[in-house]
Amino acid sequence: QVQLVESGGGLVQAGGSLRVSCAASGRPISNYLMGWFRQAPGKEREFVAAISWSGSSLDIADSVKGRFTISRDNAKNTVSLQMNSLKPEDTAVYYCAAKPGRNWYQPRYLYNYWGQGTQVTVSS
Repeated sequence: QVQLVESGGGLVQAGGSLRVSCAASGRPISNYLMGWFRQAPGKEREFVAAISWSGSSLDIADSVKGRFTISRDNAKNTVSLQMNSLKPEDTAVYYCAAKPGRNWYQPRYLYNYWGQGTQVTVSS
């Protein structure tokens, strides 16, 4: 079982940048597909980005494409989400998630492990 802890959230003005990170423990994430999701107040949790175990495959939601970048460092057991050109509508709790296996299959669904989330607030 893998445990996930997010960090790096905070308050930023529109147009600014923020980097959130996810530290994993318990198992090496090299055997996991990793993803980021977010949930805004009053809305359902939505997919943001996913990265394959090697980093060679990526899936990015249309709403953040061109602004957000997902990356991973298997040696450090971490995954990061670099967020640029932030908008007020990006305000949400951001969650890191892990799915066992090295197959690039349905990267937006079926995650088994979740972190507690980190708050990102973008002011206008």
